[in-house]
Amino acid sequence: MATLHVSNIVRNYDSWKGNFDKFEAARKERGVRGYRIARGDEEPTRVIVDLDFDSTTRAEEFAEFLRGVMNTPQAQQELLEHDTPVVLEVMEERQLV
Repeated sequence: MATLHVSNIVRNYDSWKGNFDKFEAARKERGVRGYRIARGDEEPTRVIVDLDFDSTTRAEEFAEFLRGVMNTPQAQQELLEHDTPVVLEVMEERQLV
């Protein structure tokens, strides 16, 4: 499994989230198996998105798609800062209940 780790600073979380939701079908079509969204406790405009894939290849392909999305005027209006996405190979995952 692989994760594409994305870190953004957004102007407004609710507006950003509305636009994020519009890409649900695109994520599914491009192999996203699931995702997590987190916000900074002390910096609520920092939004972290971790998208899960079956392979690093699929994650890298999505990162390329995401670069195109980030260059659109709509994305530029939402983002104050956008770090380069990082592909991570998941070595171990465990749920402690």
